[in-house]
Amino acid sequence: MNDARASEPRASGKKGRSRWRVAFFGMAIVGLVGGVAWALLGSKLLVVRSVVVTGTNLVAPSAVLAVAGVQPGTPMVRVNSAQVAARIDAIRDVASAEVDKSWPDRIVIRITERVSVLAVGNPGGGFDLVDKSGVVVRWVAARPAWFPLLRTTAVASSLRGSPEVSLACAVLSELPPDLRSGVRSVAVADDQVTATLASGVSVMWGGADRPDVKAQVLGILMRTHARYYDVSAPGFAMTSG
Repeated sequence: MNDARASEPRASGKKGRSRWRVAFFGMAIVGLVGGVAWALLGSKLLVVRSVVVTGTNLVAPSAVLAVAGVQPGTPMVRVNSAQVAARIDAIRDVASAEVDKSWPDRIVIRITERVSVLAVGNPGGGFDLVDKSGVVVRWVAARPAWFPLLRTTAVASSLRGSPEVSLACAVLSELPPDLRSGVRSVAVADDQVTATLASGVSVMWGGADRPDVKAQVLGILMRTHARYYDVSAPGFAMTSG
């Protein structure tokens, strides 16, 4: 009986100490969470102090900063990188934007600009230079010789996302370098691309399939010095003129 009564106070004491430990650790965790939240949202320790823009040439960094809308003093945790990148992507000359947080206080914006690859005649005069997505990058009064002319009835402003432009660019990228440098115009009809060289020679390349085989066959056929080559179906290549 005496032993049972003596053990009861000891058990009660252990339970009391256990409760205090749970309460202590609970308060510590709450304090830690509160401290982290204050550091991220309420203090001036982890706020935006600088925004850096890299990769610009056509686009003014000031224009990127204006569209990004990231204000100094904004808590870093509140900067939504995806939303900032989406706003910058709306700039015409920007192909893509990557926004990273460089803790503790810097936002880095990396720009990839659009690259002109084709020229399209402008109804009002001059030429619109478009990228591989058909987006107009800029207008020029005279076409630079290294930009092939896309022979099309469409106006450049309607070519964004055009399969015609995409296929023409895909084929141009596959041509042997010595042939690619001599291309002055390309035309797309029924998913078949024809390239016209500065010499006046025309090459029916066809689609974007089997570029290595087509290049090999064309190299052999061009020894004939014809005016027209059709390698769209390499096994049935033809020449004329």
